[in-house]
Amino acid sequence: MVKPKSIKNHPRFVLLFTPKTPQKSPFTPSTYILLSITLILASILCFTTINPFVIKIHTSTHSPLLLASISSVYQDPNADDNNSPVTLSVPSIVPLPPRSVAGTEFWDQPDGEGYRPCLGFSLKYRRRSVKIVNEKKRFLVVVVSGGLLQIRNQIVDAVIIARILEASLVLPVLKGDESEFSEIFDVEHFRKTLKADIRVASSLPSTRLVSWQSLENQIPHNVPPFWIQARFFKKLNEDGSLVLTGLDSKLSKNLSPDLQKLKCKVAFHALKFAKPVRDLGNRIARRMWIEGPYVAVHLSLEKELWVRTGCPTGLGPEYDVIISEERESSPEFRATNSNTNCPLNALEAARLLKESGAPANARVYIAGSEPFGGDRAILPLKTEFENVVTKDMLARDGELGPYRNRTTILTAIDYVVSLSSDVFLPSYNGHMARALQGHRAYVGHRKYVTMSMDLKGQPQPRGKRRDRDVIVYPVPECMCKH
Repeated sequence: MVKPKSIKNHPRFVLLFTPKTPQKSPFTPSTYILLSITLILASILCFTTINPFVIKIHTSTHSPLLLASISSVYQDPNADDNNSPVTLSVPSIVPLPPRSVAGTEFWDQPDGEGYRPCLGFSLKYRRRSVKIVNEKKRFLVVVVSGGLLQIRNQIVDAVIIARILEASLVLPVLKGDESEFSEIFDVEHFRKTLKADIRVASSLPSTRLVSWQSLENQIPHNVPPFWIQARFFKKLNEDGSLVLTGLDSKLSKNLSPDLQKLKCKVAFHALKFAKPVRDLGNRIARRMWIEGPYVAVHLSLEKELWVRTGCPTGLGPEYDVIISEERESSPEFRATNSNTNCPLNALEAARLLKESGAPANARVYIAGSEPFGGDRAILPLKTEFENVVTKDMLARDGELGPYRNRTTILTAIDYVVSLSSDVFLPSYNGHMARALQGHRAYVGHRKYVTMSMDLKGQPQPRGKRRDRDVIVYPVPECMCKH
């Protein structure tokens, strides 16, 4: 239908406002005004009548994130939301709402100072995107390895490098892991979220097959974008494809504002766990949440960490001797200083929680891999707090069965439950601690307890420190005051 050039020529305009043709309508202009007012009043009355039954959790602000987190408490955990449109107003993982207990300061949340996610890209970035998202001649393949959070960090950097090189990114290949990308992350969501930034390809075209012997892994630490361009752009143009490995913590932390925002977009929006993983994580998180506020303690008590740091295990002389002997038998550990950046053992974590004000009846969720020393390693926490649980205790028959030997997926479940916790305490400043520090800030500055016994969670600007990653410190590049 062709639209009229002017509203004055529109038949409805003539009908409603021209008094010369009253025979075409039994209503006068005053009648229309009265009818409109009546409908408005009826709508208001109807809304105020049913409103108490719509939502029973009263909040002072109704942000998209909060409304999404409240609705997630009641949604069907098996509902598939892949068909819903991608929006940057809500992160890929929506934590359950925090709670407080009257008279118990420990559960109080920090003041977010009005900071909320803001990922507005510049006009120059968006103009350049028109060409990049349609790129079908240059392909970047990345091979990632390590634990879940190392994989996540390398994928974030891979997207940035693909953007810098103006190349299509092939779905990352997981090396040395028992899972594929699609088993951990939602592929379609990843592709849809980044469709305005880069093109994501499922695989290399047959005309672009490369030999694994051509892997490029000579990337020094802290390289800026211009180094990436100078080193790889010509080769990528000539060969049509490039394979990179060893990306962990290689890209500079100081990037342009647009690339910093893109890192946050990948970490907090594009990397969504695959449906079976997120559904199980959400179910276990709800089982914790429904009973009241809880604290998640991530214990890094694996044997490898004790060997690497050389710190006392807190398990007694016989266990410390085992660690000492293994260090002596490994040349790479003999050259390192022991007792530096030591993780908290369970006893130290329990003391830290108590000194921070955690009540004895606080519900404690223990996240982390199987500790060195088994149940003995976490006994001090169970002694100090009467309600200590793990995902194994919360899971029902058969829920964890398919993932018993899938370390990355078990870590993902711990991640989901820890993100929804009212308070988070990491025992070691490792990948999990840094990832949850940034993610908890991005979803509303949720409280976490540091090893220096400070209760934190309030906005901490990244500043100009070269070692501060924007996905750990999203203020101010990815979060603005509203």
